[in-house]
Amino acid sequence: MKRTWLLFAQAVTVLLAAYFVVSTLKPEWVGRRATSLGGVVSVIEAPASHPTAIAPGSLSAAARKASPAVVSINTSKAARRHPRSDDPWFRFFFGDQGVDQPQVGLGSGVIVSADGYILTNNHVVEGADEIEVTLNDSRHTQGKVIGTDPDTDLAVLKVELDKLPVVVLGNSDNLQVGDQVLAIGNPFGVGQTVTSGIVSALGRNQLGINTFENFIQTDAAINPGNSGGALIDVNGNLEGINTAIYSRSGGSLGIGFAIPVSTAKQVLEDIVKEGKVTRGWIGVEPNNLSPELAETFGIKAKKGVIITGVLQNGPAAKAGVRPGDVITDVGEKNIGNVQELLTAVAGLRPGSATRFSLQRGSDKMELDVTPGPRPRSPIRRVPETE
Repeated sequence: MKRTWLLFAQAVTVLLAAYFVVSTLKPEWVGRRATSLGGVVSVIEAPASHPTAIAPGSLSAAARKASPAVVSINTSKAARRHPRSDDPWFRFFFGDQGVDQPQVGLGSGVIVSADGYILTNNHVVEGADEIEVTLNDSRHTQGKVIGTDPDTDLAVLKVELDKLPVVVLGNSDNLQVGDQVLAIGNPFGVGQTVTSGIVSALGRNQLGINTFENFIQTDAAINPGNSGGALIDVNGNLEGINTAIYSRSGGSLGIGFAIPVSTAKQVLEDIVKEGKVTRGWIGVEPNNLSPELAETFGIKAKKGVIITGVLQNGPAAKAGVRPGDVITDVGEKNIGNVQELLTAVAGLRPGSATRFSLQRGSDKMELDVTPGPRPRSPIRRVPETE
């Protein structure tokens, strides 16, 4: 027995010695590669992986799929002279005001059609005299504004180039909190950048950014210059248009907002077909139902939106809606707050009557309201991401 152990120990020693000699003199035989650094030190490196191999958990495939369709947008506004700069008395009292410096802006956009249509934010191109669009492949051209929608802060541009890369539109209605997403854009003008995060919340509203708000909230880093860029899912499909950030410093704090692609798609179709977005409007002043308002108007309703003002001769007034009425349903949609009412009414076709369910005092009733076209909202500016 003792002799057997002695033979085993000698065999192991010989094998270890042989392995040491081979790994030192012929490392490639054991799957390692020796590299000489300046002829002084030899180090051993792991064999290179296949160039097309994707590391587990990597989102590089999604980024490669969507990145070519994300563009950089540079805008400029011509210098303006003061309207009275040629008046000698004005110059005497106020001096030579001269000419203001040209204003430049920076943003991003997403190519959504091989015909050259690009989705971006309205505040990126608002008031611009020149718009230059630069593709990820370094091609650049002038962009033309086809239409804008300040109510959602969206705009549609068009470029005339061949063989354009196009993003695949996803279904933002299927997004869930916790889903992984990527934000692609041109932050601070450093060049196309991809950041990752998750969907932090859905249906964010009452932020005071747009008239119609239904934002996707994400912690993927979004910074100035990302406005109008793409928010994509792990499959590389477009889920939203990056719009704004919550920030006290001007940089990303992990709270960014994107317009769902479902909203952007509808705006795109309306602008391409008609040159503008037409929404329904009934001419009321709505407020969220509170115990104080319910007591003031003598309302028994527990849910809905209370109407505190009705425009004279407006669609709602003509249908019989009065101050103090509580709207609970618009068509088949239940109404729980002001944002839901605005969204529901905006989706109605002007000129086509819709059944409204409401409560007046202790009485429940229904009225047919024929909405008119919504007046164009004043232009809003979103300084967080300009």
